[in-house]
Amino acid sequence: MNKTSILILGLVTSFCLGFAFKTIIVKQNNSNTTKMKKVTGIGGIFFKCKDPKAINEWYKTHLGFDTSPYGTSFEWRQIDDSTKKGLTQWNPFAETTKYFEPSTKDFMINYRVENLEALVEQLKNEGVTIVDKIEASEYGKFVHIIDVEGNKVELWEPNDIE
Repeated sequence: MNKTSILILGLVTSFCLGFAFKTIIVKQNNSNTTKMKKVTGIGGIFFKCKDPKAINEWYKTHLGFDTSPYGTSFEWRQIDDSTKKGLTQWNPFAETTKYFEPSTKDFMINYRVENLEALVEQLKNEGVTIVDKIEASEYGKFVHIIDVEGNKVELWEPNDIE
């Protein structure tokens, strides 16, 4: 075999081995990293108003909301498993509430998520401001973050056990 043939054979072999190794590595990385499902729905809409009691009464009278001092919950069935219920909370707050701080906005959205601990770690790594520590309650786990425009966002891993 002459030098040119050996050189071409070497280049082709290098290319094939490189392609094979890259394919193996990419497949291993893809099998080890499953994309985390982040937000699964809206858990609640919270807003400031001058008179929460009057707002509750107005929505009860005119739109049929079944309100309490804490607003109302909308019950629905989960799309993946219709035997499981979910809730979305609607809640007016007094305009003097400190609950939305450090945001200066008059609203806060609550998003339903899966695996809150893993999501918070990922958000920390991405440089997202985490306002507080994860708090567990009878309704599930909660944490607050700040979005790019300074809105306080509540993340909720619900405990949808009936």
